[in-house]
Amino acid sequence: MTKPINWTNFSTLACVAILVGTETVGLSWAAGWALGGLFQLPQTLAHVVEILFGLIGFVLLFFFMRAAVKVEPIRG
Repeated sequence: MTKPINWTNFSTLACVAILVGTETVGLSWAAGWALGGLFQLPQTLAHVVEILFGLIGFVLLFFFMRAAVKVEPIRG
């Protein structure tokens, strides 16, 4: 039988995901935009760099949340 959801840990993790996710994805996206402008890349290539950096931000968020769930388990 599965353990019940610990709603305190769940709400903490949800809030942390929103906070950290906004910061990491926003920072990554802005870094892509800044590098595209700094190197005067064509607009299409600059958008590709922004998207790649944004995806890196999502990957960082995934690994952060995976570690956070180990510390604050949702079940139990």
